[in-house]
Amino acid sequence: MRLARMGSFFATRLSFMPSLLRHMVARRWRIKRTRWEINAEGFGRAVFAAKNGKWTYSLVAFSNDLAPELRSDRVIAEAWDATFVLFDGVPTERDLDRLAENAPRQEAGRYLPSELVLSRANKSVRFFSHVVDRLASGQQPDLDLLGSVGYLMRTTAVYGNGKFGVADREKIASRPGLSGPFRAELLAVYLIRAFTHDLVEHIACCRAPKTFVPLRPDLKRHLGIGNSTGLGMAPFLVSHPILIHNWMHARETALARVRGQVQTSPERLTRFHELLDRARRHVAEWDVADVRQTERITELRTDLDTLRSWLEADPEWCTQPSPWDGLYLRAEAELSLEAQELVVSLLLEAHPEQVDKLADTMSAKDHEQLAPAMSVRDLKALVQQHYAWALEVDLSRPEAQQRFWYVSEEKLEPRFGDRYQEAGADKEMPHAIARELQQLWQVLEDSDPQDSTAALLFQHPELRRTIRRVQTVVQRPYAEIKDNLVAADCLPIDLLRCKLSFFGAAKFDPKSDLWTRINLYQGAPLPEDLKSRQHLDWCFPVLPKEAA
Repeated sequence: MRLARMGSFFATRLSFMPSLLRHMVARRWRIKRTRWEINAEGFGRAVFAAKNGKWTYSLVAFSNDLAPELRSDRVIAEAWDATFVLFDGVPTERDLDRLAENAPRQEAGRYLPSELVLSRANKSVRFFSHVVDRLASGQQPDLDLLGSVGYLMRTTAVYGNGKFGVADREKIASRPGLSGPFRAELLAVYLIRAFTHDLVEHIACCRAPKTFVPLRPDLKRHLGIGNSTGLGMAPFLVSHPILIHNWMHARETALARVRGQVQTSPERLTRFHELLDRARRHVAEWDVADVRQTERITELRTDLDTLRSWLEADPEWCTQPSPWDGLYLRAEAELSLEAQELVVSLLLEAHPEQVDKLADTMSAKDHEQLAPAMSVRDLKALVQQHYAWALEVDLSRPEAQQRFWYVSEEKLEPRFGDRYQEAGADKEMPHAIARELQQLWQVLEDSDPQDSTAALLFQHPELRRTIRRVQTVVQRPYAEIKDNLVAADCLPIDLLRCKLSFFGAAKFDPKSDLWTRINLYQGAPLPEDLKSRQHLDWCFPVLPKEAA
């Protein structure tokens, strides 16, 4: 639970996108375009329905004629190329008219509990136009350009869980398929991807119906949905300790199961080699402008070559006792953090029967609870045992408290300020865990060990939240990030990558230490593939080859 490692995570079989699609295939979900009122220029509205027996979820999409000067990935934007709502059920004409008035306004609109998710997206303008032109002329998109972009649109926000008046999570928390974390939001993104595919083909066909050709299915699968993600989601990992523990615990349990196997099979070994070769090609296609991440990718490429050479130099390694544990330990000792975490993803991907059911353990129904009868002595022992890292932080150094987290008044979104350069520290979010633990420790040192926590809180009610967190977190070893989140060298991008890896994101493209672009569902099966149960192996997607 250190930021440097968390900021090196990759997607795994437990990530929410692949686990959602596995559920959809197993339960025979069907996706159908039920309405298409889009003109020749590509503007209008459409509805895509995802049906799961008893339940139907409808993506209502609005494609808008957006002036170029209004197009922005900033969260403060007020207009977008497309806006979306995931509707609970089948919308009536009246619902569609109401949403047409409100969805394009996003935060400024008004919504009902029938709306589960609210989202918006902008075109990757140059690439979108390129694809339209090529399909209209009877050609497929340029592979190099497709590989360098990888999506037709990118979302700039995907809101759920009661935000701006949409339905609270409790409404869907027990429904099959949507009970896992962020499942509704990622279902919406999957349907948005289908909309973008249909939209680009529709425009091209309208432009030149006699010469138009549809996208090749393999190229279509490689087109995911881009996403621009900033600080809005970073504090989530701090404010939801029980949930984060469950995510990490599932991941670590899966890894322990794989490492604990005494022997392996030839089929499993072949599968691992195939995945490693695919991952090497995937990383070879991962190019970003960010200098720091470019250096990490370069080192990762070298490390993956090294890993491959290990396997080739010692063909008998797999016959040793606990071969996967031995491979992991060697990677941990000799490879970079990025390579170590990619090895984790490879190991989990190669062992679905040990991993997949753990996806059902990644939600959280519990809440932080206070234990008022606990003695001060026992509380102090918990702090000593579980928060030694926090007590060791030297807060006397100015750089140890240089940063602060706050919520902007304008957009109600988290921000990351400089305590010595910016105003607003008096509105600080409670993310300075090390400082709070040291304040608690000082009070514990001065208190009677025989007193109860309740008695302590009568004297120091300001410590209630910190004590409740300690008493909750100590039962969950992966609940706390063991780094100083207000230090000058704290990199919020590490928090973002960690959370996005659990979503299943790929091709992390940092634009600063504060925000990144990613690709969602790149390589994923198309809606028709779910029905035919084909193309379901899509981890580490690689660019398709030219047609023969």
